[in-house]
Amino acid sequence: MSYLEKKVLEEIQFYVTTKYACGYITGQDAQSIVATPYKIINSKNFNNLINNGFRRSGQYVYKPNCKNCSACIPIRLLAQNFTPSKSQKRVRKYLNKLTVKVLPLTFDEEHYELYVQYQNKRHRTSNEEEDDIADYNDFLIKSNVNSNIIEFRLDNELKIVSIIDFVNDGISAVYTFYDCDNNKLSLGTISIIWLLDLCKRENLKFLYLGYWINESQKMKYKTNFKPYELMIEGVWQEATS
Repeated sequence: MSYLEKKVLEEIQFYVTTKYACGYITGQDAQSIVATPYKIINSKNFNNLINNGFRRSGQYVYKPNCKNCSACIPIRLLAQNFTPSKSQKRVRKYLNKLTVKVLPLTFDEEHYELYVQYQNKRHRTSNEEEDDIADYNDFLIKSNVNSNIIEFRLDNELKIVSIIDFVNDGISAVYTFYDCDNNKLSLGTISIIWLLDLCKRENLKFLYLGYWINESQKMKYKTNFKPYELMIEGVWQEATS
């Protein structure tokens, strides 16, 4: 690490947010640690942060810091050792039917429309407002690190969009959304398998999937890809089951 890189890391400060409603465990309050100022966080120092359990959302880099809860556990897949299950091998066959493009991180109206459809069908409650274009850009398009969009199409019809960050030792899957009318195609699984294949081609060790919560049904899929590591008490440990 150069003197300049060390200096930048020393200038990064961390603050704890106020409490907010947890998006994963009903009735639970949550807090996060946020790295600041975001303008000096770049691809080089972001790698150090992600290795310590941080995650990016737009230009902000954070990790959970809940006093009475440790449910959010950082998870990363060991890409070079990934062995697909029988069901994942079946899903992989669909990849041959898809056209995949790696695109720069820019706003696209078609992507935004698919995002809104996905949010409405998978995550949004009846009393939540729909994300507008500014919300979408703040959440997914703004980035200070090396980020790209992966676009998946079937017969020229948009099916999946994945936002990813490249880091020194792997890829971070920031967010993926897809056509919810095609549940039988296992589109979320398809995107992860493609990213694992990309890691293998680029000789990258890890595919970072953010956080895993045992109590969250929405996150169960993350441990279906083996082998993987969990960060337990600040140390990455390979899962044994």
